[in-house]
Amino acid sequence: MFNESNQHVESSIIASNATNIKQKNNPLDIAINRAQEKLLSLQDKEGFWVFELEADCTIPAEYIMMMHYLDDINDELQAKLANYLRSRQSEEGYYPLFPGGEGDISCSIKVYYALKMAGDSIDTPHMKNLRKYILSQGGAAKANVFTRIALATFEQLPWRGVPYIPVEIMLLPKWFPFHLDKVSYWSRTVMVPLFILCTLKATAINPNNINVRELFLIDPNKEKHYFPERTFLNKCFLTLDKFGRFTRPLIPKKMHQLALDKAVDWFTERLNGEDGLGGIFPAMVNAYEAMLLLGYSKDHEHVITARKAIDKLLVINENDAYCQPCLSPVWDTGLAALALQEADKEGNCQSLTKAYDWLKAKQLSDEPGDWRIARPDVEGGGWAFQYENPHYPDVDDTALVAFAMADSKYPHLDESIHRATRWVVGMQSENGGYGAFDVDNTYYYLNEIPFADHGALLDPPTSDVSGRCAMLMAKVAQNHDEYLPALDRSIDYIRREQELDGSWFGRWGTNYIYGTWSVLIGLEQTNIPKSDPLFTKASAYLKSVQREDGGWGEDNKSYYNIEKYSGKNHFSTSFQTAWAVIGLIAAGEVNSAEVKAGIDFILHEQQADGVWNDPCFNAPGFPKVFYLKYHGYDKFFPLWALARYRNELSA
Repeated sequence: MFNESNQHVESSIIASNATNIKQKNNPLDIAINRAQEKLLSLQDKEGFWVFELEADCTIPAEYIMMMHYLDDINDELQAKLANYLRSRQSEEGYYPLFPGGEGDISCSIKVYYALKMAGDSIDTPHMKNLRKYILSQGGAAKANVFTRIALATFEQLPWRGVPYIPVEIMLLPKWFPFHLDKVSYWSRTVMVPLFILCTLKATAINPNNINVRELFLIDPNKEKHYFPERTFLNKCFLTLDKFGRFTRPLIPKKMHQLALDKAVDWFTERLNGEDGLGGIFPAMVNAYEAMLLLGYSKDHEHVITARKAIDKLLVINENDAYCQPCLSPVWDTGLAALALQEADKEGNCQSLTKAYDWLKAKQLSDEPGDWRIARPDVEGGGWAFQYENPHYPDVDDTALVAFAMADSKYPHLDESIHRATRWVVGMQSENGGYGAFDVDNTYYYLNEIPFADHGALLDPPTSDVSGRCAMLMAKVAQNHDEYLPALDRSIDYIRREQELDGSWFGRWGTNYIYGTWSVLIGLEQTNIPKSDPLFTKASAYLKSVQREDGGWGEDNKSYYNIEKYSGKNHFSTSFQTAWAVIGLIAAGEVNSAEVKAGIDFILHEQQADGVWNDPCFNAPGFPKVFYLKYHGYDKFFPLWALARYRNELSA
């Protein structure tokens, strides 16, 4: 924790600080200008920003496996992907889901298989160490569902080792306990083509006949424990799983074909051109492989386009390469715009106007979307996360972009702002909170089905998204009372979700620092007094987890052990320090010694090129399952914090 040893001289430090800020060429202005110039230089000529989005090694490993599944191997690309995978191996031999994390058996298995496909001998030290780790965890039979499905397609384990997910699920009525409408958007897009692959028992070409039998403790055909019983409800679902397999031969051929046709129609409607099904890698690959399995020719328009969507995710460098899980231009552009507005709204007008023109062109309206199932009478108006993803606008992105537009006060944006706000209001869940894509997606019992061992099937309301929505509604409700009832409900939800220590859980960023920042900047726009416990408890929390170097840092381990890791890391990062600083300023703490120390840390860590370099992963895709590194976070968040601090002291 930051040691505030000179608290009694705080007021004089603040006064001196304010004086220095008014002087030309002070370190704060110099740092802001350098960061601003760098960020402006990274803007695309069309007006958007997009930065790399890096995940764990599962996805580049899966890309290699896809090439061998299809016998479509690009040797040069494979070699670069393998270089990337080797460079990410931990000293202990395993592969974690984020740097510094514990080993993950499923990720490790896929990397091992991919490296073996790429030509690595199993006798090399790195493969020996990796195999030793996998076997110590129970072997490949203990992998998660998605990994076991991949192994089944390569004939490394029997199909009874994967959940029974027949394509006939497409025919289930809405009242049935399991239905596509009851799971999240990402689950739907991944599962529908996967139903086809699993029902038809897809088989990889595997031209080099690469196997990984050495990763099993016993013969996979004799393994009896692919589905350990977790709870009573899980046991019931496993019983249904066995019943489904037993009755499979009784399904009429016409019903089977009807289900296949419905699945194909479903994902074909959502193929999303060269931006891909759902805009996410796993869904894209499943759709691509499903079409080929169903007999689509390689030169079929849909097949060609689907492959282009997958390959757009590649980041190919001189010596290595990796595959991104998706692309984030709307999110990156909204955050970059907010940072640049804080830095110099008038001076950056030309750049920001280009950004908002691009965003206006990407705003959705009357397009079909899965969200309409729950809200058929709500007018469209959201933004997707990716370049294009019309079936799946993102509530979080929409609130962020519309708020940035409202904050800019630029002309000709009101129509976009209010269409977005009306859509956000319409997407509110019953409890007052907001999910990222769906409404009331809270069928928690579905996390007990055998397929859901990853625990990431649903999209329930969360504090961070709800804070962003409150931020937008409070901003535009100043002259529009119709948004106030939804705003009040969201504040009630946020109040209920505040942790005992004053923080909020961060679903889409790491973790309690992110969640707390997200809520505080939303509450700042409301009329709630800064003396309210929502502010005071949150401020106390942020101060309590400040590090001795003046910065903040939180590890993804906090998703596993709250008490030990909440708000804590073994080093500070620029972006998490920026979150904490902006959050404290939003809570009225601009004159605190903690904020000053945080600013000093950010200034000290700035690089010669004007930006920062934080190596750690900074967000979960799914907590405990999948983590991300947004490469833009250390470019716009520190700039935002520095500019906000300067502006508050100069006011």
